[in-house]
Amino acid sequence: MKVLYFAWLRERIGAASEDLDLPADIATVGALVEWLKSRGPAHASAFAGDKIVRCAVDQEFASLDAPIAAAREIAFFPPVTGG
Repeated sequence: MKVLYFAWLRERIGAASEDLDLPADIATVGALVEWLKSRGPAHASAFAGDKIVRCAVDQEFASLDAPIAAAREIAFFPPVTGG
């Protein structure tokens, strides 16, 4: 699965994307976030404020309880504001 990071998430993790083989028990966006946090200090820092991080599953906005079993791409980004 391709995981994309945007803005300050990309800066903290040090990569714009990763191709990951997820453990079988990772079934939702929230479970993915928790698993990513466990991958090391950079990921933990990026997702420390996980309540404000937004997500898209296959380019559709998604909540933390959204399923990811059939997803090809998951993107994480900070809140977007207009101006």
